[in-house]
Amino acid sequence: MPIAPQTRSRQGIWLAIVLAFAALALTFVLISRAHPLPEALLRGTRWALVGALLVYAFLRRSLMTWIFACMVIGGIFGHELPQHAVKFQIVTQIFLRLIKAIIAPLIFSTLVVGIAGHSDLKQVGRMGLKALVYFEIVTTLALIIGLTAINISKAGMGVRAPADQVVTPTTPQKQTASDLILHVFPENIAKSVAEGQVLQVVVFALIFGLALGMLPEMKRRPLLLFFESLSETMFKFTNIVMYLAAPAVGAAIAYTIGQLGVGVLSNLLRLLATLYVALIAFLLFVLLPVALIARVPLRRFVRAVAEPATIAFATSTSEAALPRAMEAMEAIGVPRQIVAFVIPTGYSFNLDGSTLYLSLAAIFVSQAAGHPLSLVEQVLLVVTLMLTSKGVAGVPRASLVILMATLGGFNLPVWPVYIILGIDALMDMARTSVNVIGNCLASVVIAKWEGEFGKEAPSEIAMEAIRM
Repeated sequence: MPIAPQTRSRQGIWLAIVLAFAALALTFVLISRAHPLPEALLRGTRWALVGALLVYAFLRRSLMTWIFACMVIGGIFGHELPQHAVKFQIVTQIFLRLIKAIIAPLIFSTLVVGIAGHSDLKQVGRMGLKALVYFEIVTTLALIIGLTAINISKAGMGVRAPADQVVTPTTPQKQTASDLILHVFPENIAKSVAEGQVLQVVVFALIFGLALGMLPEMKRRPLLLFFESLSETMFKFTNIVMYLAAPAVGAAIAYTIGQLGVGVLSNLLRLLATLYVALIAFLLFVLLPVALIARVPLRRFVRAVAEPATIAFATSTSEAALPRAMEAMEAIGVPRQIVAFVIPTGYSFNLDGSTLYLSLAAIFVSQAAGHPLSLVEQVLLVVTLMLTSKGVAGVPRASLVILMATLGGFNLPVWPVYIILGIDALMDMARTSVNVIGNCLASVVIAKWEGEFGKEAPSEIAMEAIRM
């Protein structure tokens, strides 16, 4: 379009202005440490930065740009007007409630479609068993790395509770092994959905999907179409709710700084650094050895996975990268039937990055709340999180909702989650990219395991997509 160059030019100009204001603000902060500057000058610079960010975000019209802009604006607002900033927590709460409302129907519909959508369950049985074994081994290693990283960094230690949060010491009720097992199985699925018992919804969906898959095609098809429509509807529902993401993140960071002060940022930066280091360690010490053992052509794989991983990083949702990831894996030699089974299934059962993040975030919450967990309790908590996170790869920020839904069972408060939400956009990009890379590698490994890698010529559509 003829106006595109002008638009890019305006965006570039405003980006330069934003960077200039940011540099100016940083310079003033550094100078003021040695030579105090008038508070009015510092305040005026900060609010000028807010105005420049708003104009730049409006020109970009990108969700991620709005989220980053709102993060900065929320931080400035919380610092300048803390007494008013805390009132905006309601925006964050509305956003989290709406996202939480999505989880049960989305998990139920995606798992049912994933299991019952195959016409011949015996045909995919062997490949499915291999895939599930691989998924669970890799996600277990992700859990171990996440637990190790957060227990070393102790990023949650020293965080103080907001003044409006009443923190009372609680004595966890002792649960026997039979109690834990019984809690997994629902007695009333409507009650499980209403109470947010996500693990019970997962178990019910698995059994329901198996039962539906055993029906004749004529009887199975109507229900399958219904659940496919329900799944697509919930994804559209998510897209609508995501319009609240930017103001919700801004409100969260404003509330956090308004209540806790800028000192909490050191804990958040330590948590962010812990996640990125742990994810890099997972790529180097788990996925890379797996690729070498399976003799995956690394150069071709890295080149093919770069684009879907970048899409996932920019959009913070694995669903956006799914079509290109499937085309990329088919283009390097994975048969279409394996790609079509392993990657979508992996998006329910092989969320490596999200699993690592959940283990890390859960222990951060326990550390921040001053409620240390024993090693057994830590393992039980993160395994519960791993099981309840199945099927939410396409929902941005869903990991936080899964975390909130699980904390109550371990007598942990929710308020530390509001702190995490302030930087969740930065964390979500990294963990989502690792989810995509892990699932792409899984499809190659299963194809190698089945002896099918490189035997089927990729379709012209897949090759054309890779050349774009």
